[in-house]
Amino acid sequence: MRYGLVLFSSDRGIAPAPAAAAAERFGFDSFYVPEHTHIPVRREAAHPQTGGAALPDDRYARTLDPWVSLGGAAAVTSTIRLGTAVAIPVEHDPLTLAKTIASLDHLSGGRVTFGVGYGWNTDELADHGVPPKRRRTMLREYLEAMQALWSQEQAEYDGEFVTFGPSWAWPKPIQQPRVPTLVGAAGTEKNFAWICRSADGWISTPGESEIDDRVRLLQKMWRDAGREGEPEIVVLDFKPDAERLERWRDLGVTEVVYGMPDKAEAEVVAYVERLAGKLALGGR
Repeated sequence: MRYGLVLFSSDRGIAPAPAAAAAERFGFDSFYVPEHTHIPVRREAAHPQTGGAALPDDRYARTLDPWVSLGGAAAVTSTIRLGTAVAIPVEHDPLTLAKTIASLDHLSGGRVTFGVGYGWNTDELADHGVPPKRRRTMLREYLEAMQALWSQEQAEYDGEFVTFGPSWAWPKPIQQPRVPTLVGAAGTEKNFAWICRSADGWISTPGESEIDDRVRLLQKMWRDAGREGEPEIVVLDFKPDAERLERWRDLGVTEVVYGMPDKAEAEVVAYVERLAGKLALGGR
């Protein structure tokens, strides 16, 4: 079982590059950042944690671009995986986003993990022209079209939201046939069915602490869908507990991720070192 860190990156506190460098130095396997292009002041969409218009953290409105952040992180690291937890692909043009991710995977030596979400903030999505009731279909088409661009010499796609004729697009990601794609969403049967069809695994949400039965459900649905191997299962945790971590390892959880504070670099590096010690990681 691997261990990772997620930085709710913003325009304050430690920057993504030194945060990723510290994570790699102390033995963590992955480094993640989130995405929001903007937060409409007036919203109808309820936040999953607060149940209303209130936000649990003002960094939602201060989030850095994830791909610029991970590009900076790639430049100062060599082994740690670089991912999004989570990106919102439907807020972008799929052809240019495919190029961005392929370029990052190529330049980083094949270290990208593509964590995606449907988008809880439907007001934010609406500003990008995304129909709220069609965002799952739109995301599926985006992923299919991007995979075609990543894996085929001459790619084409004809869908409801994405259409392009035979096209060349390089570089191809080092990871084939696609950059590993995980869905960050509640652990429900509906979401797991979507994952089994269109993705490579699941990222739990911050509010999910009892995940054992959900992991078993995903594993069963994965097998029933005829998928090979096992799904990637990334669990967001808050405080290491040896007994719980051992149970998750036996259950088939592949990675556990902890949040990083948005404080000054020295404070964050000290926190990462302490956390690595609690997890008995072999730093460099």
